[in-house]
Amino acid sequence: MSAARSAPGAPRAVRVLIVDDHPVVRRGLRAMVDELPDVQAAGEAADGAEALRLLGALGDGARPDVVLMDLQMGAGMHGVEATRRITALPDPPAVLILTTYSTDADILAAVEAGATGYLLKDAPPEEVAAAVHASARGETVLAPPVAARLLGRVRAGRPALSPRETEILGLLAEGLANKQISRRLFISEATVKTHLVHIYGKLGVDSRTAAIAAGLAGGLIRPV
Repeated sequence: MSAARSAPGAPRAVRVLIVDDHPVVRRGLRAMVDELPDVQAAGEAADGAEALRLLGALGDGARPDVVLMDLQMGAGMHGVEATRRITALPDPPAVLILTTYSTDADILAAVEAGATGYLLKDAPPEEVAAAVHASARGETVLAPPVAARLLGRVRAGRPALSPRETEILGLLAEGLANKQISRRLFISEATVKTHLVHIYGKLGVDSRTAAIAAGLAGGLIRPV
C-alpha cells in the first residue's frame, strides 16, 4: 500500500493535482507525491488549461485539495494565469507553486495571482510534504530563499523608477514595441533601450514580460 494512503480511521489524505509540462518531471513528482505521508495524487495535467478542465470534470469527492503548479509550461497556459483562474473558482483548491524560477517578478506575480505557497524544485520531499499539508490548511508557505527575497524587497520598498521609466513601463504593458515607444515619446530607440536596461536592473528582472509582471504586482503601473 502506498505511503500516501491514510490508515482506516485516520484523517483523509490530502489530494494533489500535479501540473507540469514535462512528462518525465510529472512522473517524478507523481512518484514523490505517492510516497508522501497522508498525501495522494488526484491527477496530472500538462498545463494550466488542462488543469482547469480536470478540475471541472472531477466530482466534489475527487477534487484536489492542493494544486502543485509549475510556472513556465511551453506553449500552454502558464502557471500564473492558471493560478489566477483556479483561485477564482468557487471553493478553489490551494495552489502551491513548485518551480525552478525564483526571480522577484515570478514570485510576486504568483503570489499576486493567489498562490498560497512557493517552493523550488530542489526542495527535499519532507519540505514538500509539509508545504502540501500547510497549503491544504490555507497557510502560506515560502521556501527560505523565496522568503528571503520577498523580505529583502519589502525592506527595500518599491523600486525607485523615474517618471520616464514608469512611463515606458506603462507603454510596455500596453504592448508597444521599442520603436513605437520611441515615436510616442519623441526619443531615440537607443534611449528606450537604455531606459529598459535601467528598469530591468531596478526590478530585478530580465525580460519585458517579467518587468510588466513586477510593475503590476508592485503597483508601479495599473492593468491596461
